[in-house]
Amino acid sequence: MSARAGMRAIDFTRVTLTDPFWAPRLETNRRVTLDIQYKHLVETGRIAGIDPEHRPGDRSAHHQFWDSDVAKWIETAAYSLAVHRDGVLEARVDEVIERFAKLQRPDGYMNSWYTAVEPEKRFTNLRDMHELYCAVHLIEAAVAYHRATGKRRFLDMVCRYADLIDSLFGAEPGKRRGYPGHQELELALVKLYRATGRERYLRLAKYFLDERGRRPHYFDLEAEARGEDPRAWRHGSYEYNQSHLPVREQTRVVGHAVRALYMYSGMADVARETGDRSLLEACDVLWHNLCSEQLFVTGGVGQSRTNEGFTRPYDLPEETAYCETCAAVAFVFWNHRLLQAKAEARFADCMELALYNGAVSGVSLAGDRFFYVNPLASLGDHHRQEWFICACCPGNISRLIASVGQYFYSEADDAAWVHLYGAGRAELRVAGTELVLTQRTGYPWDGTVVLELDPARSAAFTLALRIPGWCRAPRLSVNGEPVDLGGRIAAGYARIHRTWNRGDRVTLELPMPVEGIYADPRVRLANGKVALRRGPIVYCVEEVDNPFTPLARLALPRSAPLEAVYERDLLGGVVTVRAEVDVAVGREGQALYAMDPPRTERRTIKAVPYAVWDNRAPGEMLVWLRESDR
Repeated sequence: MSARAGMRAIDFTRVTLTDPFWAPRLETNRRVTLDIQYKHLVETGRIAGIDPEHRPGDRSAHHQFWDSDVAKWIETAAYSLAVHRDGVLEARVDEVIERFAKLQRPDGYMNSWYTAVEPEKRFTNLRDMHELYCAVHLIEAAVAYHRATGKRRFLDMVCRYADLIDSLFGAEPGKRRGYPGHQELELALVKLYRATGRERYLRLAKYFLDERGRRPHYFDLEAEARGEDPRAWRHGSYEYNQSHLPVREQTRVVGHAVRALYMYSGMADVARETGDRSLLEACDVLWHNLCSEQLFVTGGVGQSRTNEGFTRPYDLPEETAYCETCAAVAFVFWNHRLLQAKAEARFADCMELALYNGAVSGVSLAGDRFFYVNPLASLGDHHRQEWFICACCPGNISRLIASVGQYFYSEADDAAWVHLYGAGRAELRVAGTELVLTQRTGYPWDGTVVLELDPARSAAFTLALRIPGWCRAPRLSVNGEPVDLGGRIAAGYARIHRTWNRGDRVTLELPMPVEGIYADPRVRLANGKVALRRGPIVYCVEEVDNPFTPLARLALPRSAPLEAVYERDLLGGVVTVRAEVDVAVGREGQALYAMDPPRTERRTIKAVPYAVWDNRAPGEMLVWLRESDR
């Protein structure tokens, strides 16, 4: 059944990052974030709540999706253990897995809420409850832990649970025609299929996608069976969970952003495994809709707090932008999958945008505080928190960081693909031989990338290097000899085919001037404004560097020089941007309104990468700056 071919993502265990951006974050994630999250899981009762004998019937001692928070921690721990053996951490994970083993029912069922609080309501409300969503993260954690340690106990447990779900749901006679209200099970089942080779899991993932949105609508029937009027649903339209139409008929991104992007990721996975081009074509239509009408300049996704998701085309607010951390993480997942399927740099460009900006902003540099929401402006009252009642985001950003190496490279039988740039080392297999690829670069602060190739034997293959969409004038040389890129770039990748030998060196120059970014004029809140970007990094101004509030009174002249300055001792070492601006001066003691415009003063501002804002003194923040004609 599998149609996997061509480009294959490199497992993160085969990538070592030593770069100035990701390497410190990986270390902080391992040394700080994992412990911090476990502490919160214990203190909030999430770990104790797994035990079926922990205060049974007490709703206050449990929550419907707490299992998923614990499972994400296990998944992050597994990624850490895969590259850093830690007996204490492994023993801690094993102890939590034994709690889940005690929770698991004889038929394979494994959910703490429905075991301890509402056992009679199992699988009666797929629309609203997070039963299948919790199963998702148990599966993903078990697959990751098995790969990291070789231990099968947890994997066998989730297989029993997945077998139960498969026995209950499907198009076969006697099965329920249901599907998840909160998507992600689709992609988790594909992971389980890849880990076990059991095609029933792939078939079930495809069923969930094929069935979604069909009539009669399962969520209507399910609500009526509970004695509820489906029309009284608080979210109103089934656009909220993307079940308003069959997935292949959906052409607009709508509803809850995280659910949507997880579903799209599952569509890409199933398409890759089954050869179903219709799912891939549907993904392409939805990708174009999102990126042309509803994507924030930071790579953030989802405009509204009301539905935690999408609103209408070109509605991209600033202070009220939702941009949930989980949505940016899911956007990375989706683009990575589409990249493997289509080998087009547009997906890597979006993946990079979210990774370096709207996703990693979700955790502090210290690794102990988190954003749920990532707005594009703040009046000084929005800060990362230690934890959340709904704590999906901390575990999501930590598992992304722990496995970030997987996004840098892919391999094929005849090609080595480099999608992202950063100092480090990767092990690939190309043209029947082992290849060690080493990057030497200061990226993302410096655009010079030196790649050293060390094949086990001389071999002919293509080295495909992404030319980022933000780069206007790339230059390339091989062993010191310039390479004319004319005719060599296809789908955003410079492709060099030759016989490669040990010690060959490729130098890629990606000039990184600071540039202004302008939104489509239909983005009404960005009209007359400009955002600053240098390479993959989007910038913002913070009050701590620019003490003239409100920051909205500054205007950046269109002709103002933009200076990039590397500051080693600031925010872990970042490139900042400096420029002269005009700041409107208040009229003290005068009327609120006047016939004359306010006078302006010339000031110098400093902008910092959006990803690291709110790591110092609290204050206002802006991404979009007013622009003047001067």
